[in-house]
Amino acid sequence: MAQKGKIFVVGFGPGDFKHITTRAVEALQQSEFIIGYKTYVELIQDLVSAKSIVSTGMTEEVSRAQEAVRQAEAGNIVSVISSGDSGVYGMAGLVYEVLIELGWTEATGVEVEIVPGISAINSCASLLGAPIMHDSCTISLSDHLTPWNLIAKRVEAAAMADFVIALYNPKSGRRTRQIVEAQRILLEYRSPDTPVGLVKSAYRDRQEITMTTLAEMLEHDIGMLTTVIIGNSSTFFYDNKMITPRGYQRKYTLGEEKQPLRPHQRLREENEPWAMNQETGTASHDFAADPNAGRLKSSIAIAPAPVSVQEKSSLEMAATALAMVKGTTVTKATTKLVQQKMESIFELAVSPGVANKFFTPQQMMTLAEVVGDEGTMEYTPDHQIHLKIPTTEPEIITEKLREVGFLLAPIGDVLSLKACDFCYGEKADSIPYAEEIQAKLGGLSLPKTLNIGFNGCGMACYRAVFDDIGIVYRKSKFDVFIGAKPVGRTAHAAQPVVEGLEPEQLIPLITDIIEEYKANAHPNERLFKYFKRLKKILHFTYQDMSSKIKVEPAPCGD
Repeated sequence: MAQKGKIFVVGFGPGDFKHITTRAVEALQQSEFIIGYKTYVELIQDLVSAKSIVSTGMTEEVSRAQEAVRQAEAGNIVSVISSGDSGVYGMAGLVYEVLIELGWTEATGVEVEIVPGISAINSCASLLGAPIMHDSCTISLSDHLTPWNLIAKRVEAAAMADFVIALYNPKSGRRTRQIVEAQRILLEYRSPDTPVGLVKSAYRDRQEITMTTLAEMLEHDIGMLTTVIIGNSSTFFYDNKMITPRGYQRKYTLGEEKQPLRPHQRLREENEPWAMNQETGTASHDFAADPNAGRLKSSIAIAPAPVSVQEKSSLEMAATALAMVKGTTVTKATTKLVQQKMESIFELAVSPGVANKFFTPQQMMTLAEVVGDEGTMEYTPDHQIHLKIPTTEPEIITEKLREVGFLLAPIGDVLSLKACDFCYGEKADSIPYAEEIQAKLGGLSLPKTLNIGFNGCGMACYRAVFDDIGIVYRKSKFDVFIGAKPVGRTAHAAQPVVEGLEPEQLIPLITDIIEEYKANAHPNERLFKYFKRLKKILHFTYQDMSSKIKVEPAPCGD
């Protein structure tokens, strides 16, 4: 019986060795495979001795989870790493989702252990002072996996309820408007002077701490490594510290010459008239009319027309309390059930065919019909149109598209064939081979997107040699190229590996190359990187085709 593997999902905290737990270190050192975002891998590489470390890019979380499951099912011990806590915007949920999709159960499947870590809200708060001493929430501003409209609603709800708010993923190179919109929403419910703390790279070498206000927060540098902590209505600055009292200032006041209520007195029943009586299940009627009666001189507006607590819903009581904090009058709240609708988006690629580049009017009208007002169409350099359609009936969509002659293909990390137009059919001898590749391999799921370029003559005018695999039909035979770097400032053509290949040998050769790559490549590893790393594909030896002129590396390190 094969040995079961194990998956550790490790949160290693902010990144400083002093703040990583003993169990996290043990898990990392027991693991044969370490899988994580490349920046995180670099932070913990001195702690590990794994035989294989797989590092991937920023938005490739799903592939990391899939690779971890694959290695564990092969009997290996794997650590999937997250900064902070793996259960807070980390990898824990994705690992379980991948396992569940495969029918995993705890009793029969690979063992999973979630190793907790210090989350960013906690590590950043410790550097700011004590900003989350009262009710708080975390909201990610990344709309990569969550609709922005839902994020905006959550920001508004948290602002209305006077939560201390920690904003994760506030801004990136491409996402610059979200933090601006979040500030605009918050300013509708919070004072411009509300304290805000910005912490970048907490407990790391490039740590930066900024104390600012809600109105001025955007004047400072905010990026993906920044956590933004926004105080509530009682948060204040003192001696370069951001402090939120344990309760609202209507409960007690600190810093006055005569303190009406000392800290050790706060939890006495007579000093907490707003609290629920544990025997009757109700709060004081007097507090509903005036929470400060007989205790403190009122400095806030109290809602007129006292109403018995029994006649008010919990939402109305919350609105009353918030109005007291903000110094406003109460607007009667309407009870609403908040339930986010799960919307299914169907994604696919369509094209007129392998060799055909002409769309018919009927095809264009069908596209407009199936996409409708809510979907999107995007033309791509691969001679395909990508469709994203909100629907729960994808079968109806595909049937309509096939009826008008569209070739359909999946979107994502799949094999795509991009053929030339064969001089509008004049050089048609090789078309059957292109169509056979499409029929046999098109849409195959792979570690990373792989494009096969197919040209029907030696002119290769559709630039097949700049695709992952290039196929050129010349003198009734085929030339094959492997491993182009198709994009970037260091892009280069593929390496010629076969010239004059007999036609009947083409499909088996391409199939063998694809099967080897699929079986052995790392997640999100393009074919040229795989070829460069292993120095061989099948019996073909790697040759460096990159430019010999030195080019400054890109910021991403690619």
